[in-house]
Amino acid sequence: MSLKFLSDEWFTKVEELVAGAGDLDVPTALAELTLNVLVNDTEWGDVEACMENGNIVKGFKAEAPTKMILNSEMAHRLFIENDQSAGMQGFMSGQIKVEGDMSKLMTMQTAQPSEPQIALQKQIREITEL
Repeated sequence: MSLKFLSDEWFTKVEELVAGAGDLDVPTALAELTLNVLVNDTEWGDVEACMENGNIVKGFKAEAPTKMILNSEMAHRLFIENDQSAGMQGFMSGQIKVEGDMSKLMTMQTAQPSEPQIALQKQIREITEL
């Protein structure tokens, strides 16, 4: 099954995968990170998401101190392909804009996912099409 990245169906399936994954043993730095993500070029218009407890969920969280604004290709590279170099490249090229506390992004760049998170990421990658 292949679902369009950031579609309602994709968010629903990701939520199911996260629920079925059990204890993800999320590193403290990621567990404490709440980061709003605005993807501004999808076929559904702007899509609001949030990195929360190491997972991407639909919608913004009012308490998030930082908002990242980027296009769907860059979001896919960061959140699906787990391409850490994409973050720096995107920021330096202006493809990623940041509002709020930029230091929170450094947490995302340096935190290493747990083995259960890596397994979940693989499952999400398998059901995702750009």
